Amino acid sequence: MNTLPDFDYLIAGGGAAGLSLAYHISQEPRLAGKRVLVLEPAAKDQNDRTWSFWADEPSLFDSIVAHEWDRLAFRSPGFERVFNLTRHRYKMIRGLDFYQFVHAALDQNSQFTWVQTTVDALENMPQGGAKASTPVGSFTARYAFDSRPPELQQLRQPEKHRYLLQHFVGWEVATDQDVFDPTTVEFMDFRGEQHQEARFIYVLPSSTRRALVEYTLFSAEVLPKEAYETEIRQYLRQRLGVREFQVEAEEVGAIPMTDHPLPARAGQHIINLGTRAGRAKPSTGYAFKRIQAHSARLVQGLAATGHPPQDLTGDRWQFGLFDTLLLDIMQRQGEISRDIFTDLFRHNPVERIFDFLDERTSPWENLQIMNSVSPWPFLRSIGHVLRGRPGKR
Repeated sequence: MNTLPDFDYLIAGGGAAGLSLAYHISQEPRLAGKRVLVLEPAAKDQNDRTWSFWADEPSLFDSIVAHEWDRLAFRSPGFERVFNLTRHRYKMIRGLDFYQFVHAALDQNSQFTWVQTTVDALENMPQGGAKASTPVGSFTARYAFDSRPPELQQLRQPEKHRYLLQHFVGWEVATDQDVFDPTTVEFMDFRGEQHQEARFIYVLPSSTRRALVEYTLFSAEVLPKEAYETEIRQYLRQRLGVREFQVEAEEVGAIPMTDHPLPARAGQHIINLGTRAGRAKPSTGYAFKRIQAHSARLVQGLAATGHPPQDLTGDRWQFGLFDTLLLDIMQRQGEISRDIFTDLFRHNPVERIFDFLDERTSPWENLQIMNSVSPWPFLRSIGHVLRGRPGKR
């Protein structure tokens, strides 16, 4: 005899991806009767990260945007430009604001149940649906959505795929003098030494005396923490002439950048979310807006048919190839990433670059992007892709 599942939907993980899906479900009237369980081990009461993204249309989370900018600066040796954003705005959301906003919206909603626990196993059941095994018991649902981080270390196949990280240390600093332009994001400042890797400073200023300053790398290995801190200090003192500053908060992170296949589902009734579903863009690490698009796509399918859509992500294959080629260059000769990004920003409107990174450009626009950079590094990487082996230095 079949028994009904405990819930309609089960969400494993209450970070950006899990909470985004939960909130999107709550905003869809056609799903108002669905029972949703969220399993998350952490209390999510700390500002453990920030998410930044560019956008040219309203989002569900605009009310908690901490700051937005209408100008963007790119800097490298021999080329610097500040771009006025026309269609887009660059935005930042603080993690704690996001967690509190979603919890406040859902805590009073009777269709949602929260359990603070880890998920030890998530499996498809033979009779249909999915089951989560946790230290506090087992839970079943018609569909499970898994936003736990992928276990890439165990899955690595370096002879076939490329594995890098976007890793960084960021300081929220307060200075004793006016040094920041609160209208302008310092998107990439490549003027420092590259050390055979892609290394840059990234600055999100909130006032003339306050900013989040990050030292960011695209490479395979993290550095000792003091190495990032040294670069931030040098930037503040040598580039900006800051005499005194206080560190008010700190961020440390490492985001996978890989072309390792990250499937959108794990069986008939388990759908992957977030990084586990490849929603961190392989060539940049940006994820927040891709997570929102994925959540909206899933919810639309559930509301329209009762099932997730057949095409879970809507990804277009050619952009996956572009990502792989850039990852191959970064892994093989990371320091020339600076030249590639310089060519991109020198020869393209910033709006076209944003659309390209959003995977929204037409074939003609893709050709314009490709023609704006030196072809030789990409041709070499195409050879590596055709041979099925990642490039090496």
